[in-house]
Amino acid sequence: KEVIIMDIGKTQGVLPSSERIPQERYTMNLKTKVLIKDVRKDDLQSGSTIILSRSDPAFIEALFKQEVPEMQSGVVKIESIARESGERTKIAVSSSDEKVDPSGACIGQRGVRVQAVTDELNGEKIDIINFNRNIEKFIASSLQPAHVTDVILDEDTKTARVRVAADQLSLAIGNNGQNVRLAAKLTGWKITIEAEDAVAAVVEEAVKETE
Repeated sequence: KEVIIMDIGKTQGVLPSSERIPQERYTMNLKTKVLIKDVRKDDLQSGSTIILSRSDPAFIEALFKQEVPEMQSGVVKIESIARESGERTKIAVSSSDEKVDPSGACIGQRGVRVQAVTDELNGEKIDIINFNRNIEKFIASSLQPAHVTDVILDEDTKTARVRVAADQLSLAIGNNGQNVRLAAKLTGWKITIEAEDAVAAVVEEAVKETE
C-alpha cells in the first residue's frame, strides 16, 4: 500500500496507509498535523525511518495538549482514550484541582477548544467524559449521550449490565454498536446494554486490546 512522505522540519517522515484517517486525501504542499509515533532503525541503511500517524489515539492527546493550558500544566490529565479513527473518539479526563472541571477545560468557552481538535480531524466526533473512580458512575458517563438507569457489575468477569429506558436504547448502543463499543474500550469493561422492559435486543461488546 502507498505511503506518504512528509517534510517535518529538517527531515522527513513516513505516513503509512495504516496510520491515516480513513477517507482523508493528501495533496502536494498540504500542511497538516501528525504524531511522531516511532523511529525505526533501517537494517540496510545507516539512517532511521520516522513513522508518523494521524489515526493513533495518542494523536488525540497531543492535539488536546496544544489547545488546553490546563493539560500543559499537568492539572488536567487524559486517563483513557477510545478511538475509531475518522468517526468518533471518547476521552476520559481528570483534574488534580477540584476547582477545575476537566471536561469543561477540554471543551473550552463556547466549545472553542474541542472544536479546534475536531476541525483538525476533519469533523471526527469527540465525547469528553469526566473520569470517575466509581466504576458504575464511570460506565454510565461513558455511554453518553444516552441516559443510564442502572449499572450492575460482575467483578469476576469484569462485565457491566447496563439498563436504559427503551427510548435510550439506540443511543446507548450507537450506530452499528459504536457507542457501547467505545465505552467498553474506554472503561476496560465488557458492557451489556438492555432496555428496562427486557424486551429489546441485548448487545454485548468484548473489550479489544488497543494496538
